[in-house]
Amino acid sequence: MIDRSKIWTGSLNEKALDPQPRGTIGLYDTTLRDGEQSVGVVLSPEDKLEIAKALDVAGIDRIEAGFPRVSADDWRAVELVSAAGLRAEVWGFSRAVQADVEALVELGVPASVIESPISDAKLAALGVSREKMLERIHSAVSFASGAGIRVAFFGVDSSRADMDFYRRAYETAVEAGAQEVVVVDTVGIATPEAAAFLVGQTVDWLGGEIPVHWHGHDDFGLGTAAAIAAVQAGATWVQGTINGMGERAGNADLIEVALALEALYGIPTRLDLTQARALSQLVQERAGTPLPSWKAVTGDALFTRESGAVAAQFHDPPAIEPYSSELVGATRGIVLGKKSGIDSVRIAAERLGIDLPEDGRAAVLAEVKQRGAAKRGLVTDDEFTAIAAATE
Repeated sequence: MIDRSKIWTGSLNEKALDPQPRGTIGLYDTTLRDGEQSVGVVLSPEDKLEIAKALDVAGIDRIEAGFPRVSADDWRAVELVSAAGLRAEVWGFSRAVQADVEALVELGVPASVIESPISDAKLAALGVSREKMLERIHSAVSFASGAGIRVAFFGVDSSRADMDFYRRAYETAVEAGAQEVVVVDTVGIATPEAAAFLVGQTVDWLGGEIPVHWHGHDDFGLGTAAAIAAVQAGATWVQGTINGMGERAGNADLIEVALALEALYGIPTRLDLTQARALSQLVQERAGTPLPSWKAVTGDALFTRESGAVAAQFHDPPAIEPYSSELVGATRGIVLGKKSGIDSVRIAAERLGIDLPEDGRAAVLAEVKQRGAAKRGLVTDDEFTAIAAATE
């Protein structure tokens, strides 16, 4: 459980929200598959194994090891992750294609997503009729289920599908043996309200006994919000990636989702948030995809302050931050530059063990601000030390 003494969000959310579901939400990570679909990203089988182990340590419930028919490397990655003895469940990925499912059976994968396009736009692009796609769904799911694989049916482009056909597709999959279903916002068009509506309809149609996942993309910047709305409507699993990697604008960021669920909504997950930044950094390094410094939860600058007005309150974290840096394994710090203030140079001097008298701080600050503006960046510790020495 999250340490609520380290959350400083006030009482507004509690007053505004209706009673929330309190069941623990499962986190299904697809960094190794959908995350690798980020343009230009290639993760080796060894990279994927290392990331999978880190996901497992951090408390991710399910890890999608990959789509084995994509390449020999993807096949090898599924083998490695499956054999790693992880606590997390290892899942595969397959299209509603016989050969894909046969690959899962050969690898001994115990559970898998089986995807099939269900929007008219996707069907038209593929030249496949609705009835033919229903046949494919039934055939693939029944074959996988008959082979002992736990299937979660994944209706590609759910959020743009005709609602009547959507229902037929999901009911067909469940009748064929799917034990779970995934509601999929493939191109990230669902508002939070639409995500809640579609998940709620799915829960109602399938009787409430079939676990419902949400898989959403972030094309409109609503990935996290839509995932939370889906949970409020009855989804018990959220699919996403570390750092929000994925096709186009990426997927919902599981770290963001977990923190928002726990800190803002009081809905638990099993993610150890103290591992968040280490996990994020590992994925950045292996994928070669650095994050902007202002990225929520895991950005480098999230707990770093340059502004002098904020530095004056740095001694009191709840005054300037919504939650403790300790909660997500981060450290706090002051940096120097154009926007620094008197308290900034005082704190920097104390940190570096520099004796900087109070009556000398203004001159040092003036030089720090000038230096930061001139270089259009931050003043380093070495530069600050030299400035302090020159103004004695």
